[in-house]
Parts: sequence; C-alpha cells; structure tokens
Amino acid sequence: MKTIGLIGGMSWESTVTYYQVINETVKEALGGLHSAKLLLYSVDFEEIEWYQASGEWDKSAALLTDAALRLETAGAELLVVCTNTMHKVVPEMQRHLSAPILHIAAATAEELKQSGIRKVGLLGTKYTMTQDFYKDALIAAGIEVLIPEGNDIEMVNNVIYKELCLGEIRTASKEKYLSVIDKLRFRGAQGVILGCTEIGLLIRQEDTDLPVFDTTLIHARKAALAALE
Repeated sequence: MKTIGLIGGMSWESTVTYYQVINETVKEALGGLHSAKLLLYSVDFEEIEWYQASGEWDKSAALLTDAALRLETAGAELLVVCTNTMHKVVPEMQRHLSAPILHIAAATAEELKQSGIRKVGLLGTKYTMTQDFYKDALIAAGIEVLIPEGNDIEMVNNVIYKELCLGEIRTASKEKYLSVIDKLRFRGAQGVILGCTEIGLLIRQEDTDLPVFDTTLIHARKAALAALE
C-alpha cells in the first residue's frame, strides 16, 4: 500500500470527508482491520482564500508546493490536493515534485465517461466555473460542460465561501442550488458535478433525480484505489 499525502484545510470540513472515505475504501478492499497509510498537511485556508481573491495564484502555488514537498520528505508516494479550485496551480506544483498528484478533474472525467455522461453541469467556486483550468480536463475527455448563468454564478460562489466553508448548512441555500441544478437540466445536462469539495455537505443524490457527481467522494475513492494498485 502506498502512503497518501493529503494537502487539506481547504476547507477542513471537507478534508474530514477525504480522511473518512479513503479509510472506508481501503477497509472495503482489504477487509479485516486494514486502514489507509496517510499523511496530512492542513493549511490555513484564510491565507489561501486571500491569494485567490487578490489573484496571487503564484503565492498560493508556492505555499502548496512547500506543503507537498514536506509530505514527500515524510514519505508520501501519492499526493492529493483536497480542493477543486486549487487544482489551478497543480501543473506548477507538479514541476517541483517526484510523487504524482492525482488530479481531481481527471478522476471526475473518468467517472463521467464510465456513467455515459456526455453533457454535464458544473457547480463550484467562480474560479472553477468560469476559468478554463478545470473545464479543459473535462472537455479533453469529450464532455461538454455547462455552468450556471447570470447571478447564479455569484450565488453559488457566495454560499461556498460565506456558508459551507464556515460549516453552515442552510435549507434556503439548498433550495437555491437545486433550482440552479434544474436550470442546468433544462439546458441539457445529463448530470451535475459538485465541483467544490464543500458542496457535498449541502447537496446529495437523494435531493435530485439528476445524477450527482460529488468530486470529494470520487477523488477520495480514486486516491485509495490508486494507493492499493
């Protein structure tokens, strides 16, 4: 079993899910008392969010690269960045590392293809929804990507940063998200990506009959299985 290095804290609420799902997947695969070999470096998300808002992606890349190098030094053989948005800087990080980073969008694209999804709605931070770094990985896999329109982009983003990342789960926000999902369905989406690791705290498959692809669960499971290969 390879040792997984988790770069978490973005936010810590969703990092808890990564730890749980990775261990559950290893237990299911190996049985008995088996659990995952894990190292965790948890960053201060306030600092990361400041760099995001100010457009200083180079500084966030340097911070996360330092975290990844520390995990490598401690023995990590496979790295997992526990957030969607910060995969914007993963190519820069990977240049300085020996251990591979398991890309969340690539893992999600693989899951979508296996499910026969060719057109999908994407929810996430405004960076993930409007910039190309994430969508390009899906498009390269032959998947058409739809994002919310107009004020819905800002609403989805605000719920993430002002509620979910603070551990606040509000019924009114769930209803707003489900309304956006319905709009994406009307435009032809065959499924919806929960493209922020916190959205799974708010939206679950039982909330809609449109197939839901929770990137936190997908990424964590893929990481555990990759560690067992």
